[in-house]
Amino acid sequence: MPRLDESMQSHKIGGSFTFSAARVERLGAAEYTLVTVAVDETGSVQGFSDQLREMLVTAVESCKKSPRSDNLLIRVITFGTQYKNGVNEIHGFKPLGEIDTVSYPTIKPGGSTPLYDACYSAIGSQNVYGKKLDDQDFSCNGIVFIITDGGENASVATAQMVADEAKKSVSGEILESMISVLIGINGSSYSRWLSQFQKDAGLTQYIDAGDATPRKLAKLAAFVSKSVSSQSQALGTGGPSQNISATI
Repeated sequence: MPRLDESMQSHKIGGSFTFSAARVERLGAAEYTLVTVAVDETGSVQGFSDQLREMLVTAVESCKKSPRSDNLLIRVITFGTQYKNGVNEIHGFKPLGEIDTVSYPTIKPGGSTPLYDACYSAIGSQNVYGKKLDDQDFSCNGIVFIITDGGENASVATAQMVADEAKKSVSGEILESMISVLIGINGSSYSRWLSQFQKDAGLTQYIDAGDATPRKLAKLAAFVSKSVSSQSQALGTGGPSQNISATI
């Protein structure tokens, strides 16, 4: 995990999984949408790693155009077995206005695919921080994107751990609503496996985004920012956004 400044605080999910988030006393709004974007950094993304970073930067920057931009707390992670517990936190949950995407590091592909670790960290962190915010009388909902070009082959976390966290997130007891989107990019050979995993783990949906072309990655960035905006606008309705597209 990156070295924390005084505005951030470390939290534990379970086992040795941790994440960082803005200190609650620093938050100025009464309600927030928690957003997590997890991007594959394994060896197989070597051919389009620069485009993946560009997609990530574009997606986060586009969120700043949302009418609800002041109500977004965004966490960005990458995943690969070169990192402890398979997860590298670029930054924890922080207000969108404090995020400097220029400082996002180059994606350096390496290692195998700890997909369960990425899902567990992404969803589990929303549950833990969402509960903390709820205890302080903030209204919250959440949305998670896990972007990968392959299937699971190297996690510390188990599929059951992912399923347990996903079940918690949609119970309505922590977050008002939660949407979790598993996205396959350049991974058609894994599409059937990813689709089945989405169902088994209780994730909201799986989308096969197709080949990792500049056009497709641009559409993926637009999909992320539009989905974030839609879910944020749904906060207070008692349910998830009904405007999340089933395709990219």
